[in-house]
Amino acid sequence: GWPRSGGIRGGVAMDLFGDLRRMNKRQLYYQVLNFAMIVSSALMIWKGLIVVTGSESPIVVVLSGSMEPAFHRGDLLFLTNFHDDPIRAGEIVVFKVEGRDIPIVHRVIKVHEKGNGNIKFLTKGDNNEVDDRGLYKEGQNWLEKKDVVGRARGFLPYVGMVTIIMNDYPKFKYALLAVMGAYVLLKRES
Repeated sequence: GWPRSGGIRGGVAMDLFGDLRRMNKRQLYYQVLNFAMIVSSALMIWKGLIVVTGSESPIVVVLSGSMEPAFHRGDLLFLTNFHDDPIRAGEIVVFKVEGRDIPIVHRVIKVHEKGNGNIKFLTKGDNNEVDDRGLYKEGQNWLEKKDVVGRARGFLPYVGMVTIIMNDYPKFKYALLAVMGAYVLLKRES
């Protein structure tokens, strides 16, 4: 009767292995769904912030030292962009210029308001010697409200350094994404 008990023992082991494989597959699906849920939640929060703040980029990272000492590289800025708010000299705005991909964070130094409500204004980095006319597109001397992405309403110092490191060292970005992805997929629910 030995071979038979051996056979039974082998059968039990096979069943156990099958269960384990099924469980791992289910667990893997669960983790993939978990990951998808985290990503979609983040997107929903981002879209919600866009609606609430009126700005296409509610949160930006300061990439240069042109606004020191007010803001440093790596500071995280919170923006709003309500069209009814008048633009005033001294305010810090984030604006986009034609031909440049990355928005610029600088202070408004002059404002021209016309009778019909149209506003033109000039910006400058606190740490820069000259105004921003050299940064605007050729022939453009003033910015208008349509160029503004948002206005700084608050900031967190240096929180955005990770973004700067990822921009400066793309390999670091992929390594970080791989580690985060692996963590989410391999994390066991307790």
